[in-house]
Amino acid sequence: MVHKITVAIDGPAGAGKSTVSKQVANELGYLYIDTGAMYRAVTWYVLQQNIALTNKKAIAALLPQIDLHMEASKMGLCVAVNGIDVTQAIRKADVTAAVSEVAAVKAVRIFLVEQQRQMAKAGGVILDGRDIGSVVLPKADLKIYLTASVETRAKRRWLEIKDKEKSLSLDAIKKSVEERDYKDMHRDESPLVCVPDAVVVDSSTYSFEETVQKIKQLIIDKEGKNA
Repeated sequence: MVHKITVAIDGPAGAGKSTVSKQVANELGYLYIDTGAMYRAVTWYVLQQNIALTNKKAIAALLPQIDLHMEASKMGLCVAVNGIDVTQAIRKADVTAAVSEVAAVKAVRIFLVEQQRQMAKAGGVILDGRDIGSVVLPKADLKIYLTASVETRAKRRWLEIKDKEKSLSLDAIKKSVEERDYKDMHRDESPLVCVPDAVVVDSSTYSFEETVQKIKQLIIDKEGKNA
């Protein structure tokens, strides 16, 4: 019987963490927990309440009002806040622009990290984010740092949204990616880092399928060692 492990996947915005993690989890029969979607959901709620992103006290005061529910479906991950389906809304440009700032609020991180740890207790899970291996699951069985060049990440993002948001140019997206990287790496609370015991996977020259296979193999190898 295969001993399923706890997998932490960190990396910068646009590295493909969510899409790769979902596919790997699906193929290996693991539970995928999209921590980024959790931060996006809180950010969506903050924006709905017209709270200034700089008002950390007001953001913290909103947290007890948030009932966050995530569920896997045939269409992918469904996210609801207080019974409202926000799966599509949390991927819009306004949320994307604000999520780094909201995620940097200490109270938000405490609120969501506790939920993430509870979800991961049983094992057989893949969590992805910015601080999974460093803060959320420092004792994860396998830590992966999935990255790619700024140019590669910007182009992937542009291809993903160019039909929906035609006003955004590739250059504008590249600048946004660079700004997001800086914010994520320099925030006071749980900055994005590559922990020393993480396996670095640079997907700049890999296809999606090749990246999935690479990470699947890392997990399978680790399962064998932990058996």
